[in-house]
Amino acid sequence: MSTKRQILVTNALPYANAALHLGHILEYTQTDVWVRFQRMRGHACYYVSADDAHGTAIMLKADAKGISAEQHIADMRSIHEADFRDFLIGVDNYHSTHSEENREYSELIYKRLVKNGHIAKREITQSFDSEKQLFLADRYIRGTCPKCKTEDQYGDNCEACSATYAPTDLIDPVSVLSGTTPIEKQSTHYFFKLPEFTQFLKTWTRSGAVQDEVANKLGEWLDSGLQEWDISRDAPYFGFEIPDAPNKYFYVWLDAPIGYMASFKNLCDRESLDFDQFWAADSSAELYHFIGKDIVNFHALFWPAMLSSANFRTPTKVCVHGFVTVNGKKMSKSRGTFINARCYLDHLNPEYLRYYYASKLSNSVEDIDLNLEDFIQRVNSDLVGKLVNIASRCAKFITKGNDGLLSATVENPALWQQVSGAGEKIADFYENRDYSKAIREIMAQADAANEYIAAKEPWKLNKDPSKQQQVQDICSLGINLFRVLLTYLKPVLPAMTADGEHFLNDCLSWESIQAPLTEHRINNFKPLLQRVEKEKVDAMLEASKQEAEQAAATPHKGPSAGEPIADEIGFDDFIKVDLRVARIVKAQAVEGADKLLALTLDIGGETRNVFSGIKSSYKPEDLEGRLTVMVANLAPRKMRFGVSEGMVLAAADNKGIYLLAPDSGAIPGHRIT
Repeated sequence: MSTKRQILVTNALPYANAALHLGHILEYTQTDVWVRFQRMRGHACYYVSADDAHGTAIMLKADAKGISAEQHIADMRSIHEADFRDFLIGVDNYHSTHSEENREYSELIYKRLVKNGHIAKREITQSFDSEKQLFLADRYIRGTCPKCKTEDQYGDNCEACSATYAPTDLIDPVSVLSGTTPIEKQSTHYFFKLPEFTQFLKTWTRSGAVQDEVANKLGEWLDSGLQEWDISRDAPYFGFEIPDAPNKYFYVWLDAPIGYMASFKNLCDRESLDFDQFWAADSSAELYHFIGKDIVNFHALFWPAMLSSANFRTPTKVCVHGFVTVNGKKMSKSRGTFINARCYLDHLNPEYLRYYYASKLSNSVEDIDLNLEDFIQRVNSDLVGKLVNIASRCAKFITKGNDGLLSATVENPALWQQVSGAGEKIADFYENRDYSKAIREIMAQADAANEYIAAKEPWKLNKDPSKQQQVQDICSLGINLFRVLLTYLKPVLPAMTADGEHFLNDCLSWESIQAPLTEHRINNFKPLLQRVEKEKVDAMLEASKQEAEQAAATPHKGPSAGEPIADEIGFDDFIKVDLRVARIVKAQAVEGADKLLALTLDIGGETRNVFSGIKSSYKPEDLEGRLTVMVANLAPRKMRFGVSEGMVLAAADNKGIYLLAPDSGAIPGHRIT
C-alpha cells in the first residue's frame, strides 16, 4: 500500500436553472467511482460540489416563476441533491455558489488580482434592451445571419452556416426578452489580463495537468493569442457585487470555480479540517477537477491563471470527459432520449447506469454512447449472468450443506491467485480513470470463476454423499472468488456491495482480497440484483416523451403583464386561424399524465377530442357544460395518449391557468371574427 495521500476532488457545478439529466450523471458517476476507489485504498479523499447559482438566466427564470432568485435556487438545490443522493453519489458537501464563503473568496481573489495589476477597466459597447433595462448577452439576441441570411439565429453564431459574428452584425436583431430592437449602449467593464499568463499557461498545460488531446487544443488557443476576459456584468444581475464598483457584478464564471473553494471551506468549518493544507500555494495535497469538454477554457486557462496570481495552488489535474449520446445520437426530447435523472430513477435501478457508464468510460475525451439495447444486454450478462450467478450457484451448498461455514482450505490455489492477483492491475486502471479496462479485466476474471464452477459441476457431485466435502471446497472457493470480484466493483456498485457484504458477513476492502475467507460463516443468499427489463426501459423512454409533450401542451406561465409581443404578422396570416366557440361536453383526467385533461368539445354538430395542460387549475367535472374557444383548423397532433384534434385557448400567470370563454349566449360552432 502506498503512502496515504490527501486528495480534494470536485465536479463541474450544475446550473441551478433546470433538472439534472443523464449527462450530469455521467460526470458525477465518473467522479464518485474515483473517490470511492481512493478511499478503499486508504487515502484521505474529500469530495465537494455545489449548485452554480448566479447569472442573468437565474434572475429571469425566478421572475418568470414569480419568486425570488434565492427561493428559486434553493428549490433547485433540493431537487439536485435528491437526484444525486438517489444515484448514490457520495458528495461530502453539496453547497451553493450563492454563499458567504463564496462571496468572501471571490472578493479576496479579485482584490489580489487588482493588487497584482491583473485587472483592467475600460468602456465597452453592448446591446441593451430599453424596455427591460437590461444589457443583453448574445444568447438573448436573435436575428438574421449576416452571412447566409438564415432567420432566427443567435447573436454570436449561426447554426445554419456556422459563421461567427458580433450581435451588432445581425440583420433585424431582436431581444428575446421583450421583442424590441436592441440599442447600443456604453458601460464600464472590468477585465482579467489573461494574456499576461500566456507563458505560465503554456508550461502548466504541458505539465500533465490535462490529457494530451486537451493540451493540444489549449495549445492552439495559446498560440493564436489570448484575449482579456470580461469578468463583470451590469445591474440588474443575480450575483456578487464587485468591491468598490457599485452596480457592477462578478460574471458567473468568475465565482463558479471559486465555489469549489467555498464548498470545501464550508466542509472544513464543519469537520475541523485545514483549508490551507489543500489550497495554499505550497500545498502537498492533490486537487482534481472532473469536467466536461465544453468548459475546458474556464478550468484550464482562466482558473489556473487566477489562482496563480492570487497565490493559491493550481489543480493537480483537470480530468476532462466527453458528452453523452443515446443510441448513437444527440439526446432528443422528441425521441424521449433527453432523459432527466429523476425520470430514469422512476423506472430503473441507478446501479445499472453506474455500471454501464463505468464499462464505457476511459481517460479520453471521447463521447459516451448510451446504447439502450447494449445497456440491457451488458448489465444482464455481466452483473446478473456472470457476477451474481457465481454466488447464487454456490451459496445454497454452503448454507444448506454446511450450516453456512466455508471450508478451511482453498480448493484451487492457482485460480485464487489469478483472480486475487489481478487487484493491482485493476487498481491502476481505476487510478488512471480507465474504468472500461478495469471492467473488462474484472469480467474476464468472472468468466474464469464461472468456467471453474461449470467444469466442477458441484450440483452433480452433491448427489453423492461421499463427495460432500468436495462440494463444500468447490463452492467455498466460488464464494471467495465472488467476494474478490465484488470488492473490485465496490466503487461502481456501492448499494449492491452493501447487500453482498451482509451475505458474506464481511466488510470488503482492497486489503481484504489478499487472503480468502476460511472457516467463516456466511448468511443466507438473497438475490442481489434483478435483470433489466426491456419493458421498463421502454416505459422510461415513453415517460420522457410524455414530459416533453406535457411541457409543449401546458400554457406558458410567466408574468401576467409585460410579455414580449411576437413578431408582427399580416392579415392574411391571421384569417387562416379558425377560432370557434366550443362547448366542453366531457372532461376527464389522462391516465399517466400529470398535467393533461382530455376534453370532448362540441363545435356545432361535430365533436373534437383535445388534450390540454390545464389539470392543475380545473376539476374535470367543473368544466363540463362550459363554453370555451378552440383553434379548429390546427393540424391533428399524435400524442402518447391519443390524437389531439385542435387546441383550446388559455391564458396563464404565476397563480394559475385560465380558459378563455365567450359570453354565455355564444353558440357552439360559430366562428369568432
